[in-house]
Amino acid sequence: MNLSRLLKYSSIPVALVFVFSCSVKSKGARYVDFVNPLIGTAPSTTLSALQHGEDEKENNAQVVPYVTVPFGMTNWTAQTKGTETKCIAPYYYTDKKISGFRGSHWLSGSCVQDYGSMTIMPVSGKLKCQTEDRASHFSHDTEKTTPYNYNVKLADYKIDVNMTATKRCGLFQFTFENSGEAHIVVNPNSDEAEGFIQINADKNEIVGYNPVHRIYQGWGDKAGFSGYFVVKLSKSSSKFGVYQNDKILEGNTQISDLENIGGYISFNVEKGETIEAKIGTSFTSIEQARKNLEAETKGLDFAKAKDNLKNTWENLLSKVKVEGNNQDDKVKFYTAMYHSYLQPRTFNDVDGTYVSFNGGNQLMNSGKEDYFTDFSMWDIYRSSLPLFNMLTPKVNGQMMRSLFSMAEQGGWMPIFPCWNSYTSAMIGDHSVAAIADAYMKNNIEISDKEYSYLLQNAFQTPENVDYVNGKGRRALASYLKYGYIPLEDEVKESFHQGEQVSRTLEYAFDDFALSQIAAKKGDTMNARLLKKRALNYQNVYSVADSCVRGRFADGTFTKDFDKFIRKSYITEGTPYQYTWYVPQDIKGLMNLMGGENGFNANLDRFHAAKQYWHGNEPGHQIPFLYNYSGQPWKTQELVNQIMKTEYSNEVGGLSGNDDAGQMSAWYVFSALGFYPVAPSVPQYVISGPHFDKITLSFENGKKLIINAKGASSGNNYIQKLRFNGVEYDKNYLDHFSVMKGGKLDFEMGNQPNKTWGTTQENRPFSLSKK
Repeated sequence: MNLSRLLKYSSIPVALVFVFSCSVKSKGARYVDFVNPLIGTAPSTTLSALQHGEDEKENNAQVVPYVTVPFGMTNWTAQTKGTETKCIAPYYYTDKKISGFRGSHWLSGSCVQDYGSMTIMPVSGKLKCQTEDRASHFSHDTEKTTPYNYNVKLADYKIDVNMTATKRCGLFQFTFENSGEAHIVVNPNSDEAEGFIQINADKNEIVGYNPVHRIYQGWGDKAGFSGYFVVKLSKSSSKFGVYQNDKILEGNTQISDLENIGGYISFNVEKGETIEAKIGTSFTSIEQARKNLEAETKGLDFAKAKDNLKNTWENLLSKVKVEGNNQDDKVKFYTAMYHSYLQPRTFNDVDGTYVSFNGGNQLMNSGKEDYFTDFSMWDIYRSSLPLFNMLTPKVNGQMMRSLFSMAEQGGWMPIFPCWNSYTSAMIGDHSVAAIADAYMKNNIEISDKEYSYLLQNAFQTPENVDYVNGKGRRALASYLKYGYIPLEDEVKESFHQGEQVSRTLEYAFDDFALSQIAAKKGDTMNARLLKKRALNYQNVYSVADSCVRGRFADGTFTKDFDKFIRKSYITEGTPYQYTWYVPQDIKGLMNLMGGENGFNANLDRFHAAKQYWHGNEPGHQIPFLYNYSGQPWKTQELVNQIMKTEYSNEVGGLSGNDDAGQMSAWYVFSALGFYPVAPSVPQYVISGPHFDKITLSFENGKKLIINAKGASSGNNYIQKLRFNGVEYDKNYLDHFSVMKGGKLDFEMGNQPNKTWGTTQENRPFSLSKK
């Protein structure tokens, strides 16, 4: 079955990729022209996804071709699925029909849910309102996707659709090829038989809202806010109505809280006539959606909006200018940057208003900054947020302050904050790792009050009702008592139950990250205690197996063990895959494996057994571990191999869920030639650039130029390195040196240099010194 899917989707022609790579001129090219939003919109065709992914959900990148501002409040996409069901994205390349154009809050690349979304659909001829009935065939040959504009022809209606966006609004042009009757249909995408639609024909408006419901903690409960929208049409009409299922109520102006509801306005159009729609959105109210629409689109025509959005993406993407002979790699690189910058989501209105975290009981104001939500934190703390720390530290600082605002409003630091609510969707306590990374890189300050929230998560468990609702670390009491989470603690109050070994490993890293904050703040007592706790990974390591293993409260290891097979005490993987998740102390892990030789032999066996699964995040640091063990040329080889085999320009070209950009951010860093293995440690582990020249432009006005002649042509082994003209033998970079700018000159070759960067003093940080 997997082989048949590989053959099926690897042969899909993606004409657009070749349009991009062939049409872009080397002189005067715009970087945004390299982006192909269709990459990752079909089931993955990469070998590790087919080997390790359990089902279609794990084997799909779950990205959609968004037209949006980076971190936009609402993202706009063609809709091929008309539901907000968990793990079903609004768009799949393999679908044959479009049923509308959605103002979406789908967490890009995820397996969660869309929420508070709405859809607009133009129809010609007979009025069709229900999602499946009105859906039109389309061809990918007429589909043009960019980050700033989506264009497609609805074949059944002969309507040409153009779409662009601002931070909180969508702009549309519907051009009708034939004269006659035409309709604009709008609906909230509620799967809960809820929502509201009102027709204001005198204002050429359709307004409405779609209530948001939680999943994970409080599954099905209302989140305390809705997705509100105001649709403003360019053409007047006195013919309108609402509908519910197949029942059309012509002349009625509103309907609410029934299944499958919506509204429409009908027109007579001339051949070639264009009706424009502008849609304002908000999570606060209809009136705020109207204010957002007024503020962002008043006097703004479609062409100008499209040009503005194009320039916005161009300005962001041009922070990293890559040069080399391989045009396909440029498409992969800039598409990865695009995917990296889709989430977290701006949640506040243009005047700073937003509904409070954890229930929406109050109206808050973010002032001159933005307030963000939808942090896929188990994923993005690894390299997405470190990428923002390097390229866009100001907005990353706003994101970290948003997390502290959540703590102030809800009483606890969030674990995995989505739909502006607490969840314990995944494992770990990685808000602390994200905050520590920003703090240790001097991008934010942390007040004593804010620090207290971080300590609270690490040392306390809330009362039962708060704990059930997602506040605090799961199974913290067991972790503190035993130094690991024993198998007897089944972690019932969590969406991911069990997974005790993985939790232990991730809490140990979070404790280390918090110890970094404590030490910098001068809290020596907690710094010392948390560093000790950062070694708790040792408590679930079985020396006899050279692998982590489930452990009972009496200290014995489970007999149910096969390190190559998924176990209930491991998160989304095998014990062998999770063994290497000790980013804070690779030297200590090495010691457990009998030293450097034992570590390298075990890591070699791991890769020989084809256990590496790039499609899931806990292994993303594994390719870089040879830098810690004296064999950095193997890191260079592995990273190069993964970039070639786990990423492509095909629609199935991402190896698993992109998870809010983490999969893509891994590619961005790897192409630059270095990776943040242990966020909160201001270092990057070097793997070697994959372009001949890279120019990084930082917010501080400095530039870092990376020269690596021949890298884009296959010379991917580091022979020598100079930093600002001085020979450089360390196999890692210091963040602060990078941010000062300058020049990195790599001498690259097609054979490994087994002496560069190998000595003990040239290796990255590990908690264990010896």
